[in-house]
Amino acid sequence: MQKTQAQTAILAPLPQAASYVFFKGQSTKAQLFECLMRLSPGDDLVGIGQPLAMTLGLTVADALDYPSFANSQRCLPQTPFDLLVWVRGADAGEVALKIRQWQQRLVPHFSLVSSVDAFLHRDGRDLTGYEDGTENPDGAAAAEAALDGSGASYLALQQWRHRMDEVEHCSREQMNHIIGRDQASNRELTDAPASAHVKRTEQEAFEPHRFVLRRSMPWVQSGNMGLMFAAFGCDTQAFEAQMWRMLGRDDGIEDALFAISEPMTGVYFYCPPCVGGRLNLE
Repeated sequence: MQKTQAQTAILAPLPQAASYVFFKGQSTKAQLFECLMRLSPGDDLVGIGQPLAMTLGLTVADALDYPSFANSQRCLPQTPFDLLVWVRGADAGEVALKIRQWQQRLVPHFSLVSSVDAFLHRDGRDLTGYEDGTENPDGAAAAEAALDGSGASYLALQQWRHRMDEVEHCSREQMNHIIGRDQASNRELTDAPASAHVKRTEQEAFEPHRFVLRRSMPWVQSGNMGLMFAAFGCDTQAFEAQMWRMLGRDDGIEDALFAISEPMTGVYFYCPPCVGGRLNLE
């Protein structure tokens, strides 16, 4: 019997270019299931959203229930999708051609709903100039954080839109205190306020520790720009703990990041393992 293996994109380095492509199912349960079981993700990633998981009768459907994250000031969006394909490539042209190939594989059972193109910026920096994923676990610790015992993973995905006018009006010191790191050196500030993003999401500060594997990428579209936040976990609990801390549920201190950015979307995807290179939903 062949062993299940995680989709390679989860632990692989970020690509130079990518696109987050969202699809909607439009066939019977049996047809959708058969279509998915034929898929070979290769270097890309396939994620199943809660609506599709419920249609297929997958036991993970309840785990994909995205919370109503809110505090007295804001309510974060919930944007369910059936299917995600994170298309990865060396440049925008390769990604565009691969998207076309994915459409051909999924027709007529899935139709393309929307997509967000993304790219690697300055070796992993956000468009605000700060490194993303600095505290990512490495090696075996990364696999432990991102994968469950079968090689499956849960992806939390949010499209954050930066208010760049406000970013540009902030001094370097103000931005450093919003993020909690020095932009040039990437060192964590010893005098960072309690509202600094690093302070609100410090993974070791939780009990138990809450580690995720971040694989975020910047995006630009129709004059807007921001970060496609992507966090892989062996479950969704670590992500949820960090989001509630950002919203100040326990101590009333909201993450300063909300002063310059806000999520436009919020959704979970189940990323099943593969057997022989093909998705395994059994």
